[in-house]
Amino acid sequence: MSLVVGVDIGSITAKAVVLDGESNVIATHVLYEGIVNREAAEQCLDETLTDAGVSRSGVDFIVTTGYGRELVSFGDLSVTEISCHADGAHFLYPEVRTVIDIGGQDSKVIGLDDNGNVLNFRMNDRCAAGTGRFLEVMANALRLRLEDIGELALQSTSPANVSSTCTVFAESEIVSLSAQSCQKADIVAGMHEAIGRRVSGMVRSVGLRERIAMTGGVAKNVGAVAVLGRILETTLLVPSDPQIIGALGAARLALRHLGGVPSEPARAPATASGEVPADCGRCAAVA
Repeated sequence: MSLVVGVDIGSITAKAVVLDGESNVIATHVLYEGIVNREAAEQCLDETLTDAGVSRSGVDFIVTTGYGRELVSFGDLSVTEISCHADGAHFLYPEVRTVIDIGGQDSKVIGLDDNGNVLNFRMNDRCAAGTGRFLEVMANALRLRLEDIGELALQSTSPANVSSTCTVFAESEIVSLSAQSCQKADIVAGMHEAIGRRVSGMVRSVGLRERIAMTGGVAKNVGAVAVLGRILETTLLVPSDPQIIGALGAARLALRHLGGVPSEPARAPATASGEVPADCGRCAAVA
């Protein structure tokens, strides 16, 4: 029986998925390290293989992806996370035409054709605006647990106006709102509205095509999902474990390399309109 592994090495988490030759999921694992390095990626792979009951020698092919994919040498192939998130989302939801992926340090929106191939994309990986890091910093400023803020945002009836998506300036806004005795639920709701505006702008620049799937760690935040769904006027599809979709897509590409998946990979074309925004300059100015 063929076994393949996809490993998604992000900035703060490492994720891995083991598939058999029929695309059945044998094991998955998410390792949170705060800052992922080579050792953390190796640990994630080994723990996933332990869960699957197999050694590295029993694996036929490994594909690595993500922010830190060049850090490791255990992969047989390294593939961009754009392709992997597209493939993983399309595998779970063939009807999906847009993928929103919000991770710890970057956010991306990917447009797909009817076959799951990448048409275009937008990516923000130079600024914390609209990412999990933005939410983490704001939660810390309010002395809240990150895992609680999504539910808290849903309790608000009057979201505060958080006008900046720049993490540095938004934190100052939030401290000021708190000093003015603004309710924490309203402040948190305002934070989520700011992220919603930022990401929905990226969606519209790619071209809003339904249906839309949301992947990445922020997809576990019910407040963020609700705000984006309202702004985009649709119901987002959210996988049961949205953090592993990049690793799932990587494993699918590994299986395809062995001839186990007949369709073509969802690779980003050379002409894809992926934009990497320039630094706004504000962070350097206040550092």
